[in-house]
Amino acid sequence: MEWFTASEYWLSRLVFQRALAGLYLVAFLTAALQFRPLIGDRGMLPVRRYVERVPFRAAPSLFHCHYSDRFFALCAWSGCAVSAALLAGVDTLLPLWAAMLLWLVPWALYLSIVNVGQTWYSFGWESLLLEVGFLAVLLGNDKVAPPIVVLFLLRWVLFRVEFGAGLIKMRGDACWRNLTCLYHHHETQPMPGPLSWFFHHLPRPLHRVEVAANHFTQLVVPFLLFTPQPVATAAASLMLLTQLWLVLSGNFSWLNWLTIALAASALRLPDTSPTVPDPPVWYTAVVLAVSGVLLALSYHPVRNMISRRQVMNRSFDPLHLVNTYGAFGSVTRIRHEVVIEGTADETPRKDSDWREYEFKGKPGDPQHWPRQFAPYHLRLDWLMWFAALSPSYAGNWFGTLVERLLEGDRATLNLLRRSPFPPEAPPRYIRARLFRYRYTTWRELRETGACWERTYVREYLPPTRLAAERSYS
Repeated sequence: MEWFTASEYWLSRLVFQRALAGLYLVAFLTAALQFRPLIGDRGMLPVRRYVERVPFRAAPSLFHCHYSDRFFALCAWSGCAVSAALLAGVDTLLPLWAAMLLWLVPWALYLSIVNVGQTWYSFGWESLLLEVGFLAVLLGNDKVAPPIVVLFLLRWVLFRVEFGAGLIKMRGDACWRNLTCLYHHHETQPMPGPLSWFFHHLPRPLHRVEVAANHFTQLVVPFLLFTPQPVATAAASLMLLTQLWLVLSGNFSWLNWLTIALAASALRLPDTSPTVPDPPVWYTAVVLAVSGVLLALSYHPVRNMISRRQVMNRSFDPLHLVNTYGAFGSVTRIRHEVVIEGTADETPRKDSDWREYEFKGKPGDPQHWPRQFAPYHLRLDWLMWFAALSPSYAGNWFGTLVERLLEGDRATLNLLRRSPFPPEAPPRYIRARLFRYRYTTWRELRETGACWERTYVREYLPPTRLAAERSYS
């Protein structure tokens, strides 16, 4: 059935599937290690409270049937186990139907998590993992050659990721059109990486070249994915290299790595395919029928892309089957950070011994150099970046975070790099202050060893204790 399969993409499928399994593993590990303080029974946004007000049809999830922290942990660690099995290639040892069911398990489990994750799971890469993960169910295993229509759908996802991001930039901030956004982006991005300081200090003409190259890769190259080989491979390779550049310059969870996996599925790699029989009729029928549904669901993302009011990172169906993507339609020029401090003093004063809580990924101590965490996702650190942009982004969880710190909650403290107070002796008061951060210059770095310089802006949360009424501006 040469019209249905493309055996020359055998190795490309293998690379894609193993990469996807690895990213599934990271996603489930992130969920397992962080859910209790975020969405657990004593979390900042508890799942139980969410499923009471949101019906199953709006957010399908296993947790509508039952929720407990123990059950969530079971689902998350089961997802880790299945992902590890897929990474090891267990699906190649199974019959075709069983392999498809095995790939369906992590998709269903992660869908259940995302659909109750609320603000903590509102990022575009969550929907991207689900959309790509669902396509992996249809991709088959070693019992059949890769289906052409599924390979096309993977390119269609890659096209929407790149082209959607390119359009949102051109329609958004003027700095993308005048090629100056990278004068600011590396300094103000949500979570800088260990090399971001150096990227920021590249010559400005090079920054303009970077932006122009980005526009070419996102607005022109995606169309070449649908051209004959070897042009499609060249296009996918260029996208892959661009994504590796982004990996080096920041921490964007698994977004870049998943885009790299998508690009790998479009590569024409050396043909190592064995001889396999024609695919079963039932498999052909399932793939064609589901693919037809997915193409029909693409109507809303396409309409969004061509709209002047294009939105970023939105799902148009509760199963996250076909979504719209995009990032950094606007770029902030000034970096603000919320610094949380505590004191054990009975009465807080300006000269009290205020001690700072340090986060794992977000900037805090100017002497602390950023680390590489991606593809692992530090959810609290990312949301703290939004909280610094506007308190409205943190209105439904920041007060509970402060309460948990005042209680010395161990699960919450585990989200941090360092707490100045042990769990058994929490602070009496907590306050939060807003600072402006900027990268130091080469001279300042040599003199102080600090990569950041920060300046106090204003009070974000006045000194607050458990017995006091909490309010923050």
